[in-house]
Amino acid sequence: MPHAPVLGRRPLLGLAALGLLAIPARAAEPAVTRKEVGVGLYELAVSAAQKAVFVASSGGFGENSVDGRVLRLDAATLEVQAEIALPLKGFGVALDEAAGRLYVGHSTEAAISVIDIAANKLVGTLRLAEKVSGPDSKERAPYSLRELRLDASGTTLYIPGFSTENSVLYVVDAKALTLKGTVTGMGPGVIGIAVDSASQRVFLSSLLGRLYTVDAKAMTVAREVAAGGLEQPMNLEFDAASGQVLAVDQGLESMPGYQAKMQADFTSKHPGNRVGRIDPADGRLVAEGVAPKGPLSLLLDAAGGRVFVASREDGAIAVLDAATLANRATIALPKHPNSLAFDAAGKLLYVSVKNGREAPRNSAESVARIAF
Repeated sequence: MPHAPVLGRRPLLGLAALGLLAIPARAAEPAVTRKEVGVGLYELAVSAAQKAVFVASSGGFGENSVDGRVLRLDAATLEVQAEIALPLKGFGVALDEAAGRLYVGHSTEAAISVIDIAANKLVGTLRLAEKVSGPDSKERAPYSLRELRLDASGTTLYIPGFSTENSVLYVVDAKALTLKGTVTGMGPGVIGIAVDSASQRVFLSSLLGRLYTVDAKAMTVAREVAAGGLEQPMNLEFDAASGQVLAVDQGLESMPGYQAKMQADFTSKHPGNRVGRIDPADGRLVAEGVAPKGPLSLLLDAAGGRVFVASREDGAIAVLDAATLANRATIALPKHPNSLAFDAAGKLLYVSVKNGREAPRNSAESVARIAF
């Protein structure tokens, strides 16, 4: 059988012009806008009902710092619409869209607050642990609260309490703003969290490369496994379709020394800078993909089959295939992209972008809006 002739570039373009050959259209580059909005920005949440983005502002530290607040931004323009005063510095957030409530974590104070996002006002504050005196006689909270996760019903809030000795998981009645219980027995370095509301499970990662499964109903640790070989598993996402957990492996060069303080015989064997898909039943690494340097936050877009990853050191947002973790695209941002929020209806990704060390202390930081 004779071989079909190979057409050159010019004939191919001619056929395309006549409509006889379909050439796949190149995907449009996402449109990125960015605006400086406030000092000490951390996590953020997008409300479709309010057409607004809410971002926690710690206000910075030391000289020229300001009080903590939540900034309400116009979702389209990123203009600041309101500044909601907080009693303490704000870091992590969790949004209950149906109830119109935003939960804010005060990481350094082991406390949380709740905001009415329609009225733009503080509703209440709950302290989860009293401060204790340290070796230097200074009083500090015994646990740091980095992330907050709300279950699908909006009734229960889960908050890891990070400690270099014995971490905890706080379980809070979100409606009453009261402490329901505290889960212990996980050791040092618990840092990341994901929630499986349907099966009442909470997944927690530790900086010693462990993955814990908490029975949320019994409030006990049900399982502990290796986190798929990931040594610095930070932020987590639960993939309900597969029953697996996605995690970033941060890869900070300074981290192994810190890890060795929590576990004397700890030895680093992997440079990190990747995303892993882990089976929480046995800790098996199902898939992995390379991430730009310093990945921290990740966000699963289940409907779009994508995972967004914010990499602080490289100043980039990686868009990975949710199943294989292969790279689909990389979006450049200034250093350091920190936290992510996605508006699935509008196909908009919002990113808090922290300043680098070269910026003046307590100078304004920015939020980026990426339209796909």
